[in-house]
Amino acid sequence: MSPSPVPDRRQGTGIAVTSAAVLHPAAATVTELDRVLRRGEPTLRPTPVPGAGLVVPAAHLDGFDLRSWARSHCADPAGRDRLRRVAGRATLPVRTACCVALAACTAARLTEAEARDTSVVIAGNNLALGHQSRSAAAYAADPATVRAGHLLDCFDTDALGAVGEVTGCRGEGWPIGGSSAAGALALIHATRMVAAGQAPRCLVVAPVNDLSPVEIGAFVKAGAMTPVTAGGDAAAACRPFDESHDGIAVAQVAAAVLVEPASEAHRRGIRPLGRILGSGTSTDARRGTRPDTDGQVRAMRKALSDCGLAPSDIDYVNAHATGSAVGDDSEAAALAEVFGAGGSTAFGSTDAGSTAFGSTAFGLTAFGLTAFGSTDAGSTAVESTAAGATGIDGPWVNSTKALLGHGLGAAGLVEAVATLLQLAGGYCHANPHLAKPVRTDLRFVTDTITRAPLRTALSNSFAFSGINASLVLGRAEEDCP
Repeated sequence: MSPSPVPDRRQGTGIAVTSAAVLHPAAATVTELDRVLRRGEPTLRPTPVPGAGLVVPAAHLDGFDLRSWARSHCADPAGRDRLRRVAGRATLPVRTACCVALAACTAARLTEAEARDTSVVIAGNNLALGHQSRSAAAYAADPATVRAGHLLDCFDTDALGAVGEVTGCRGEGWPIGGSSAAGALALIHATRMVAAGQAPRCLVVAPVNDLSPVEIGAFVKAGAMTPVTAGGDAAAACRPFDESHDGIAVAQVAAAVLVEPASEAHRRGIRPLGRILGSGTSTDARRGTRPDTDGQVRAMRKALSDCGLAPSDIDYVNAHATGSAVGDDSEAAALAEVFGAGGSTAFGSTDAGSTAFGSTAFGLTAFGLTAFGSTDAGSTAVESTAAGATGIDGPWVNSTKALLGHGLGAAGLVEAVATLLQLAGGYCHANPHLAKPVRTDLRFVTDTITRAPLRTALSNSFAFSGINASLVLGRAEEDCP
């Protein structure tokens, strides 16, 4: 009798990502985000810092207008009116949160009853620092300028209340902090709630982080961000994993996803964007900005163990890599530990067994899940195929921050969406300006888009004070052979 076939662990059920929405200066729908990724062109621009005499590389939602967004992306007149009434005078983080939340719920085709049972998880903390800085300056000049509404604006919970009112979601509500890992942590928390039966579905929302000139100045002073000099190329400022990397570039970006059992999405006739198969988190038990390779290794191995996968089952890694020199080096060492020759035999282990490779690290758009796997006629990136592209084994590695910038608290959620788009489309986006990789034993995507058969991916998010989070993501079940 012939032996039974060995089951492919990558085809486990997981929790479905039913719908997604993103707001980024370069993309207004998920399909547009897919095009940005396929083109492989950075979206960073030289951005003056008010009152500081600095110009930094960034992707900002300059002049974002909620009413214009509603006219273009919300077909329901009642929904548009509710959005304007609830969030019209709110801070930028709350306005963007409400837009992407409404878009994700619309794409998921939730009924009013289903929305009422939906829990909400908000990713990020200290969301409106820019607004608070401007309010403080106005108050110092004239105390009469203070608004009663500042009582809402100064607390991150305003996003939770506003999203609930705009979408009608009345389940549990959770604001989840975690600095640059907040988006991933919020998605992990939501997935655990659904998997445990504590919520039928969860809406995960990551608002824009609105920084003030003080935070930007601190990034520059700490050496984590390099200003753009006269004649400098802002688009080339973020160079993750390249030997010439010298700092991050921030982005104002928001995202939302709805997670639920795949059966619920199928019942409503929705094709999920993909699946969340597993997750892992760890902390380094220390204050500061320095990353710890051991903690990152533990998070990745926990994520693999959580879904019963081996390192060799992972086809692609969306790295946290921000363009910070020591941060990139630390993560590269962690990836080599997990996915290198030694790591490939360490299935299920949660003991990193590695030496810390230390230093500093830092860690769209609207609804509609269409054109998955389609080619973009406007793509400008040169293509390569997986076969013969490199002589290195292991998963492909790239960093979405090279294209979009660092979304801070929203980064982990935006990059999870970007990862699922690449899994669905069978490609890994380019790593522009990666000419001299910091290591030669990792399979980096360089400045060309790579076509490859992808089924599973790992997405990393790391944060100050030693927070490490890893997600294992998979293609939708119907896409798997």
